[in-house]
Formats: sequence, structure tokens, C-alpha cells
Amino acid sequence: MKNKDELLKLYNMNLDDLLNESKKYLKDEVEFCSIINARSGKCSQNCKYCAQSSHYNTDVETYPLMDVETVVRAGEDSVKNGADRVAIVTSGKTPDESDFDTMLEMIKALNSHGIKSCASIGILNEEQAKKLSESGLVRFHHNINTCKSYHPQICTTHSYDDRINTVKLVKKYGMELCCGVIIGMGETVEQRIEMALELAEICPDSIPVNILTPIKNTPFEDYWDKIDEENVLRTLAIFKIACPSASIRLAGGKKARLSTEVIEKAFKYCVDSAIVGNYLTTTGFSPAEDELLVRKAGRKLSGKRKLAAI
Repeated sequence: MKNKDELLKLYNMNLDDLLNESKKYLKDEVEFCSIINARSGKCSQNCKYCAQSSHYNTDVETYPLMDVETVVRAGEDSVKNGADRVAIVTSGKTPDESDFDTMLEMIKALNSHGIKSCASIGILNEEQAKKLSESGLVRFHHNINTCKSYHPQICTTHSYDDRINTVKLVKKYGMELCCGVIIGMGETVEQRIEMALELAEICPDSIPVNILTPIKNTPFEDYWDKIDEENVLRTLAIFKIACPSASIRLAGGKKARLSTEVIEKAFKYCVDSAIVGNYLTTTGFSPAEDELLVRKAGRKLSGKRKLAAI
């Protein structure tokens, strides 16, 4: 594994040379996944980027946990639109006890319909991790969000170690792990390198990289200038080099923060996968638009869905 000085040197090299180095580690095909925002808003945590936090007065839609049938229908639609796997996402620090059994039923129902189940439902305790594994959950998603040194600037209602403990439980109980970050939250280049190293130590199966979309009335509402397109590409490339066995997944902020030319370049040189469709509180490209960018980048899409015609 490369050390901090080596990665920093790579980060600052000529961009084309960096991208060509990253391309050496790309997987053969690009995987699409989709998320279902199964419970929205009223979160007790004070993450400064988040529209769903109850600490900030945003206009985000709030609603309780969806029923199992609604989630299954949404999952089936996602698969028809090219998703290889579907994630149930809920707001809140931890799974609500009154809702947890329903979440388990959602996972079992998705699996029974031949859909690869994923879940992003917060910080877990050991009993919850065990039950999720027993329910047949394929992959659990839990971001570190940023590096350990910058975490106190992002959130104070839970710790970086709380997140790492959940990551360890996911791996202990044999589930695949999806664990990534949000970039453009005011972190330094050195802290992006720290993120890459911490993710390399965690060794997730998938690393979703979100680019901050500033939300009005959150502490980061004016953070549009904290990262530019070139530095997004540099960060994606470093993550691919530092974590060659993981899928680097282009996630939230793709449509709001990147030109189609840069997204195409990311598919060509840096990323193995993407979240398609809409995200939690922001909108994305349609699956057909993402497919077209994959094709223009000269990449193949995994699964049976054919790429959109040009």
C-alpha cells in the first residue's frame, strides 16, 4: 500500500499522467446501483452537509418508513432501469427499534425478487448487525464521510469511531461493505489523502464518492467553491490507486457539480461504478443518460441491460 507522501506526490502530478495511472486499476465493467429513500428527514444528528438534519431549517420532504410493498416496487423499477443492486436508505443515527423488523422484511422481500439487497440505515449495534446478516442482506453501506482528523468539523453528535465500529461489525458478520466519503466540505488536499489511506485500511468492496451539493440553511450552504472539477478527478484517481480492489463509485453531486465531459472522463479513467437515478434529497441523471456517458467513455456496462443508443 502506498504511503501518504507517495499519494500526495501522485495527487500533484500532471493530471493526464495521474489519470492514466488510475486507469491501470479499473475493473472491466461499470456497475450501476440505485437507492430508495425509505424514510426521510427528522434526523437527530448535526452533520453540517445534510438536508435531513433536524438541526437545520431546510425544505426537505419528511415521511415515516415506507411499507415493504412500496420498497419492492421501487426496487423492481430500479432493476428495470439498469441497477445491479438496490439500497434501502433511512434517515436517523441508528435503526429505529419500532422500524427495524420492517427493514428486515424489506431485505428479505428484495432478495426473494432476485434483487441484490443493500441497506444504509445508520450506526449498528452487534445484535442489529447479526440480524441483518441472518436476513440475507448482501451489502451494508456506511460512509466514514471524511477523514478522522476532519470529522469533528463535520459532526459532533457521533464520532468517527462510531462509524468505524459499524464498519467492523458489517465485516464481522460477513456482509459486503460499501464505505465512502463526501468531498468538497472544506477539507485540505492532505485530508483527501488521509481519506484514501483510511479507506485502504478499511478495505471496502465499494467506495461511493459524493461531491458536496450545498443545501440552503445548512452550515455548508455556501461551500460551492471548496472543490473544483479537476480536484474531483484527482481525488477519484487517488482513491482508485490507493484502493485498487474496491469499486470507486461516482455518487451524489454528480449532476450538480460536474460537467458531462468530466463525468465521461471519470468513467474512462477513475471509476468502476455509479449510483443512478435520484439520490436522497437531490436529483441525478436518468439511467439512460448515465449509460450514454459510460458508452462515450468506451466502457461496458455490467448486467444484461443494453446501453442507450447514441
